[in-house]
Amino acid sequence: MFQYLGKRIGTFLTQLGQITLLAGHACRHIVLRPHVGQVFEQMYRLGVKSLPITTVTALFIGLAFALQVVQEFLKFGAGKMIGGIVALALWRELGPLLTAVVVAGRVGAAIAAELGTMKVTEQVEALEAMGQDPVRYLVAPRLAASTLMMPLLVGWADVVGFFGGFIIAIGSGRVNPYMYFESAQAMLHVKDIMGGLVKGVFFGFFIALISAYMGLSAKSGAKGVGEVTTRAVVVSLIVIFVLNYFLSTALFT
Repeated sequence: MFQYLGKRIGTFLTQLGQITLLAGHACRHIVLRPHVGQVFEQMYRLGVKSLPITTVTALFIGLAFALQVVQEFLKFGAGKMIGGIVALALWRELGPLLTAVVVAGRVGAAIAAELGTMKVTEQVEALEAMGQDPVRYLVAPRLAASTLMMPLLVGWADVVGFFGGFIIAIGSGRVNPYMYFESAQAMLHVKDIMGGLVKGVFFGFFIALISAYMGLSAKSGAKGVGEVTTRAVVVSLIVIFVLNYFLSTALFT
């Protein structure tokens, strides 16, 4: 048992060190030698193409959350607080967290599968043979694009979810539209909005970093690509939930 635990801990620490080195290598290229064309291409692929699924997710999360809030708050005559509660929940927690989950499933899997396929077909080694740095061409643009686009997706999801809640609140016939926005304006502060966007930056960075690392570690052909893709999504989701707790503690307490 101790041998097994020691082996697992050693593997974890080794992978953690490799991911840290990869992050430093990629960030150095982003700052000193950015591949601007690749960054914009990845921003479109990873960010713009994620808008539809982000919009649908945010809309129905706002609808579902507001449905529960409206029912319970109206029982206690607290209808005037509904807009503020929906806004706080979305901007602080639901918007960043659920957007990151959706993006991890789409973007994380795409990055891991693409880089994993390039790894097992020896395209990465071909870049090295030509004297090119694979991290600069493959990892850095995806890392930069994901980090830049995630806050924008989070902000869009917050707005869509908030108006989804507005639809439910007004549909109840017992909430004044002006009161909904007035309570949101009174309860929601710049710190709450910026905190959610900061979460988006961290989530985007770690989703791309973990997925790229998993993709570059692929082995054993198509089977290996499938394994690293699954592992990339699972690990990204775990990191998102753990990181969300610590970021919430640091930003909102």
